[in-house]
Amino acid sequence: MPEDVDSNEAIWKSDRAVSQWVSTAEERERRRDQQRRLVAELLPFGEDETFTFVDLGAGTGAAARAVLDRYPGATAILAEYSPQMIAEGERALGAYRGRYTYVEFDLNGDRWPADISGELDAVISSMCLHHLPDERRESLFAEILARLTPGGWFLNFDPVTSDDPGVRTAWQRAGHRLDPATAVEPAHRSPEEQRRHENHVRHMSPLPRQLDALRRAGFEAIDVYWKQLDEVIYGGRRPTRAG
Repeated sequence: MPEDVDSNEAIWKSDRAVSQWVSTAEERERRRDQQRRLVAELLPFGEDETFTFVDLGAGTGAAARAVLDRYPGATAILAEYSPQMIAEGERALGAYRGRYTYVEFDLNGDRWPADISGELDAVISSMCLHHLPDERRESLFAEILARLTPGGWFLNFDPVTSDDPGVRTAWQRAGHRLDPATAVEPAHRSPEEQRRHENHVRHMSPLPRQLDALRRAGFEAIDVYWKQLDEVIYGGRRPTRAG
């Protein structure tokens, strides 16, 4: 497959691809709503506390909305690569005017937008970082740590893979039994949907590798806070002091 066909650029900066993704988003977001609310609950803030967080790869803002709903004093910076997704997000976030800002940020590069400055109270990500190769994901973890305030948290909700084909088969079997529609869906993908799927899985990484990368970056309190088959919530916090 040509590189320009299966790239993030070809998919997420395509008006047609984003429009198709948005048209099926309601059911997809409903299925993941509980996990995004759990990410919000894991953050160490009081209900009336004022804090600023970044949502990396924010898309249309589903994860950020969960945090904004839970904490009325929160302010979100939504970092997103695709202008088309930002436009859709601006429509979806109409009720949160004044509590969020979108910034354009390509996570494949290490040049953070100037709008993400100072120390951040928290960083979250949802269904995004699996698009990055291992080397870039690990360097991103270090960049996140450097921007967090001491004691600040990073939480990631994302799919993972396994090095063991038996584990992958078990995940697939259980997933098909829990949701029979997923067993027949691959046979009905359009060529465009198949390209999007291949882009979705090409950089997926085993969970232990990602947890090790967090440790090397310097995080503490690292844990898997939720897991079902190939979807996980993991994260950690920046140490409150050096050493």
